[in-house]
Amino acid sequence: MNVILAIVALILLTIGIVWAIDKFVPKKIKPVINLLLWALIFFLGYITFNLVYDEIKFNQLKEERFKVVIEKLIDIRDSELAYKDVHGTYTDSFDKLINFVETGKVPITQRRDTLVLDEERTRAFGGVETFKTLTLIDTLSFYSVKDSIFGGSDRYKQMMTVGIGKPGAKFTLKAGKLEEYPVFEASVEKSIVLDDQDKDLVIKENQVVSVDGVNGSALTVGSMDEVFTKGNWPKSYTNKE
Repeated sequence: MNVILAIVALILLTIGIVWAIDKFVPKKIKPVINLLLWALIFFLGYITFNLVYDEIKFNQLKEERFKVVIEKLIDIRDSELAYKDVHGTYTDSFDKLINFVETGKVPITQRRDTLVLDEERTRAFGGVETFKTLTLIDTLSFYSVKDSIFGGSDRYKQMMTVGIGKPGAKFTLKAGKLEEYPVFEASVEKSIVLDDQDKDLVIKENQVVSVDGVNGSALTVGSMDEVFTKGNWPKSYTNKE
């Protein structure tokens, strides 16, 4: 933006010089000088247009790529949540996660309360029957992780691959515990997703702080610092949140 403002200021200055020449310079050399200055004005205008247009194209491409990456991060998140339902924790291994999606079954349960005799309290009250409430969890059936999350698609087999930007790039996957709570985080740097783009524009994107943008230098779902399973992108990027 500073470059664009500088060019615009230079264009305005050049126009002012053209006006001054038209008013004060002898008529014999006016045409040549005016021609050169107007050529400079058009050249600077062309550069300014390209700078603005290049940033517009960058933003359009960035949004398209981010949407692709976000869909994959949501697949990873949904798979991790199903994995936790079965194993009680998350995994930092894509091999384990993919194998789980391929073969895993998640139980469908039902909670119900029932009254049972509290033998200890009954004895304490001299044989007067005293009851307590127990919560029972019944397993009704199981559902397939693969069918539930991915339908008829086998895209889960490549969930570790970013698939856009830097060739062969993979997501970073972490898992562990925060105090006693399981946590996970999947992420990829924006510079990887935008690997073939103008480096100055990528640096600018890494510094984004906006309610309409993806803040920070990476696209991330989950967190290793808090119990959080959402992504760091705004709702405009997906309808799955």
